[in-house]
Amino acid sequence: MPPRTVRHLGAATVLAATLAATGACAVGPERAAPVGAVAAGSSAAPTATAATASPAPTTPTPPATVPKTLSFGGKTLDGTAFSAAALAGRPVVLWFWAPWCATCASQAWTVAEIAPKYRDTVPIVGVAGLGEQKAMKEFVTEFDLGGTPQLDDRAGAVWRRFRVAEQSTFVVLDRDGKVVHQGFLDGESLTRQVETLARG
Repeated sequence: MPPRTVRHLGAATVLAATLAATGACAVGPERAAPVGAVAAGSSAAPTATAATASPAPTTPTPPATVPKTLSFGGKTLDGTAFSAAALAGRPVVLWFWAPWCATCASQAWTVAEIAPKYRDTVPIVGVAGLGEQKAMKEFVTEFDLGGTPQLDDRAGAVWRRFRVAEQSTFVVLDRDGKVVHQGFLDGESLTRQVETLARG
């Protein structure tokens, strides 16, 4: 065989081998893996989605319906905003007092004693009126009533709302907002009322 033919055959053999090797590495469109796919046998685990990772939502408890008797607000003697609507769903005792009232002073000791104990079950709210703010604040301090809300009702809006004509008057509301007592209560009677409401 002439030398030129041998050189041509050698070049053809090298070219064929190169093309075969290149063809073995190529991946056609039908074999391409999609972006983000995990190869078979891979130890990578799929990422949990928000739907599977989060616990099932719970249904919130609906707020208590606010009765008309508790649809009022104001400010306490220390200037804090007050909304009676926040008391809906519980029995409530409203105590209408005046700072110069001797009867109110005698009842204040009982209120100061029992109000913190029943704060979460039967809230007692003082409604101060018929006096000056300075005298009202002094009354609260003297009888240690700072642990219960004491409304500043010098304008008489809440007194008129409940048609309170004199001090000392207790307005007792059941958990539906219905007035179950309005009038005078001594310390012993007040305690009994609150205990009964707390049990109910």
